[in-house]
Amino acid sequence: MSEPERVTATEAALRLIAEIEAEHGEILFHQSGGCCDGSAPMCFPAGEFRPGASDVLLGRIAGVPVYISGPQFEVWKHTQLILDAAPGRGGVFSLDNNRGQRFLTRSRVFGPDELAALTKA
Repeated sequence: MSEPERVTATEAALRLIAEIEAEHGEILFHQSGGCCDGSAPMCFPAGEFRPGASDVLLGRIAGVPVYISGPQFEVWKHTQLILDAAPGRGGVFSLDNNRGQRFLTRSRVFGPDELAALTKA
């Protein structure tokens, strides 16, 4: 079995990503650790957010990098994160704010074969 993707996106999230990129250019995501905006995925202009030394690159969605903090990765490493979009207001500092749509993260637990494939990687 090939290594499963650690992060994926729904069609709704892909549409919102395209809308934001059309306005702001290159972007990135950082899965929030729960401060001001709970556990919302935060969307930033690529040049205005620098991932820290302990941040983990989960993968890319439509070419957009998605990061998570190292400690939070340890908690969620057994799950696949699924970026979605839903009606509502985005995070205070996130580019999805005031668009009528917001990003949110769903998850699913990897199965035994997927976990084994991740362990080999």
